[in-house]
Amino acid sequence: MEQANWFILPIAALLPLILGLVWYHPKVLGTKLSQISGEPLMENRSIGKTIIIYLLSILLAYILTIMSVHQSAIYQLFFMDPELMNVNSEHNAFINEFMAKYGDRHRSFGHGLVHGAEAGILFGLAFFGITTLMQNKPLKLIWIHFGFWVICCSLMAGVICAFF
Repeated sequence: MEQANWFILPIAALLPLILGLVWYHPKVLGTKLSQISGEPLMENRSIGKTIIIYLLSILLAYILTIMSVHQSAIYQLFFMDPELMNVNSEHNAFINEFMAKYGDRHRSFGHGLVHGAEAGILFGLAFFGITTLMQNKPLKLIWIHFGFWVICCSLMAGVICAFF
């Protein structure tokens, strides 16, 4: 069986931290966010919160892998089958043949970028739209966070799809 590059997930998980430093910087959108939300900027984030953000970003990277690397679906079909780990099994032979023929399809940065944008738009708009409206916050608040997550998910999925 082909080995996945699981090391790319912790690397891709750094992107929300890096992009967040730029996106929410006071000279970019941080001040505007503070004005709209009425809450002060969080200038000195603790290391504990940074670690939690990173761990949550790893979870996001995993979900984006499932959404952007279509070859992972074949493993999901046979995941609970004990024959999958048997090198001489029919399942293993099928998967190896399938991956040899189709394993490199749609494995580019651009393909991941499209699926990441799709995830950012569909999930981001729903999650932040609902949360913002439930909290009775201004609608402008949605667009600042939504833009961040569309760009962030696009970049993360692009990197994952190209290097996983």
